[in-house]
Formats: sequence, C-alpha cells, structure tokens
Amino acid sequence: MLDQLLPTINSSNSFEYYPEISISNKDKEILQDLAAKIVDLSSRPQEAQKKSLWYRHNRLEPCRPLFFCDPENGWIEIIPLNDLKCETRLGKRWEMKLRKVIFSGEKMLDDRVIEPLFEIPYISSMTDWGMSFQIHGGQDGGAYVWDAPLKDYRDKDKLRFPQITVDYQKTNELKSLADEVFGGLLTVSIKGVWWWSTGLTRTFTELRGLGQTLYDLVDHPDEMKEVMAFLRDGTLAMLDFLEQNDLLTLNNEGTYIASGGFGWTNELPQKDFSGKVRTMDLWGFGEEQSTVGVSPRMFEEFVFNYQLPIMERFGLNCYGCCEPLDSRWHVVNKIPRLRRVSVSPWANLAKMARNLEDKYILSMKPHPGPLAVPVIDEDSIRKSLRDAFEMTRGCRVEVIMKDNHTLGNNPENAIRWCRIAREESEKFE
Repeated sequence: MLDQLLPTINSSNSFEYYPEISISNKDKEILQDLAAKIVDLSSRPQEAQKKSLWYRHNRLEPCRPLFFCDPENGWIEIIPLNDLKCETRLGKRWEMKLRKVIFSGEKMLDDRVIEPLFEIPYISSMTDWGMSFQIHGGQDGGAYVWDAPLKDYRDKDKLRFPQITVDYQKTNELKSLADEVFGGLLTVSIKGVWWWSTGLTRTFTELRGLGQTLYDLVDHPDEMKEVMAFLRDGTLAMLDFLEQNDLLTLNNEGTYIASGGFGWTNELPQKDFSGKVRTMDLWGFGEEQSTVGVSPRMFEEFVFNYQLPIMERFGLNCYGCCEPLDSRWHVVNKIPRLRRVSVSPWANLAKMARNLEDKYILSMKPHPGPLAVPVIDEDSIRKSLRDAFEMTRGCRVEVIMKDNHTLGNNPENAIRWCRIAREESEKFE
C-alpha cells in the first residue's frame, strides 16, 4: 500500500499508477469536505503575504529568510495510511494529497502558499534507455541495490532514446473525474511533470553502477564520455518532444522547484510567450550527487560539460541537491541564468555565503537528523538556525527542511521545527 500511495516522481504518472479511474460516492463526500478546508485556508490574508514574499525573494530583493518543510517519508507518521477515510485506491491517493496540504496550512504554518488548486498529471509511460535494471530491496522506503545492465561498454550500441506515450483519453477521464469531485471548490488543471532533475548521472549510474562509474572516470574515460553524450542528446530530444507536443506546463507560480523553494516569478514565461510552453519559459534544474568525491576538474570534464547544453535551454536555473558545491562553484557559476543554488548540510556555509552574496538564492538544507528522534532538541535547532542566518546575513536565503526518513514517530517535530524557523527568520527581516 505504501508504494501505491507514495510513489516516486518517475512513476506517479504511469499507466500502472492509475489502473482504475473511479471513486465511490462516500469518497467524493470525504474529498469535498477536505477541499472545502483548503479553500478556507487559501483565503487567509497570510497566503497573499507569503506569495508576495516569494516573488520578492525570487527577484533577489531583500526579505526575511523563507522556509519550507516537507516531511517526505515522515508523512506516513503524520497521516498513517490506516487513518485514511476513503475506500477506493484513487480516493485514498487524493485524500493523502489533500491532507498534506491541510496539515501544512493548519499545523506547520511554513511559507508554502496554500492555493485552491488540484493538479493531476498526464497519464503516460516512458520507455527505458534500451536497457533495464533490476532493483533488489527498497520496500517501504528502505535501502536497495540494483543490477546495472551496461556491464560492458561494447554493449553501448544497444542504448536507445526513451520514448514517451501519453494516454490522452485516460488523462481526460481523470481530469473529468477531478472536475466532478472538486468543481466549484478547487481549480483542476493538468500539470506535466516529466522529470525531477536533468542531471544525467542518475541515469548513468543506473546503467553502469555507482561504484563502476567512479572506476570508469579513470579506466574508461572515452567510453564514459560517449555514453554521457548519448544521455545528453536523449534528454534534449525529450525536451524537444515535450515542447513540440505541447506537454510542458509553466512552473512560475506555486510549483515546488528543484530541490527546494517555490517558483513564484514574473520573469517567466518569456516576454514573447504566446501560450505554448517552451523550456525557455520554465525553471530548470540540474544536480550531480554521484561524483561528490572527485575533483572539480573531473566533475567539469565528465559531468558538467554534458549538463550545460541542457540547462542552456531554460529561462531560469537551479543547481544542486545534497552535494556540497563550495569546491565546484567556479564551475557551476557558468550556468546561464542561474538563480537558485543548493547549499547542503555538507557544504561550507560561510564559503557559499561569500560565493552567492545577494546575486543568487542560497537554498539552505539543514540536516534532517535532529527531527528523526522522538523528542527534538529545540535549543540546538534554534541555535543552528540563528547561527546560519547570522552567517548568511545579506544573502537571499531560503531554508528547506527535506530528506526526512522519519520524524521519530512524532509529527510534532515538524510543527515545532517550523515554529522555531519562523521565530528565528523574523529576527532577520
């Protein structure tokens, strides 16, 4: 059940994820009650105030540090699956989605803007890159390994660009059902979400294996570059396909962007936008977490040079996730229209503050470990945030609490963290 309700981004719009597009009358009533709560929350004055702050923040104007908490795997401790009231599979999925918004708006009170919206994906499938891998483990969000299929570079000619197939009929059925359930309460729209990152190396390591990838930097440099070039070209071909078939949707409003922050901006879409979304009308995102132990020179030669042509396609760019970027900044800052930069728990915060100043968004990711215990150390969390805000004074700071595998079975941890983050951020307005 957990895998069915909380899928990865890559599978959440697949055919298999929507085997039946139907809900019961009981489920409809439950979902409408929840939607009505979201409407009430969205009408509060603070929602417009938060939206204004995000616009200022994304324009690099000075304002207090903004913050957002996504409990991620901790959601099932906040909203246990057994507590869901709906009886159908789709009803449960939609109920979980709505209850997350309500918990954020009623309890956490972070800077996420609560909107009276309900987004559904295109129902689609995407082929692999010509080779598939087998995952072992991973149940209930646990660790896993995989059997990488590209065991010999002599087989690289078997690689193929992925092909996307959209089931428009099923997508329209899903939207019609959402309109029927939420009409008059929430605005229903189709939101195309086709990737999380265009960073390439996750795909490469899935094909080749993480350990083998690191060996290949030395043992098979030319072959590795050939495959990276193939992945680059395949990703560019995917972007072309999505553009040509009008399958992209704007992410310049309340969309969660990259590894943190929200998309509110008047700089997108482009001034010549005519209604058909292009990549240049969007925020883009790249990252590279697989080779954190290699030198900046090798990172640029084997990874960044293949990411750059992709990121050149986007109107504004974000870069980074869990990898520290302080030693790579002289490479990463070559990205055109770079706006949001991740500063992970493993980065040198003081150095990144000096690098970014007020010219980029410093997307700070506190370590989630302090929330993974039954009772949090509030004084320690408060001091850590206060010290970080002092160190980044003059920067354009956002704080993104994410990558939580557990909240120590105590949902109050997320609530208290948000209270502390607000109290401390307001001291730095």
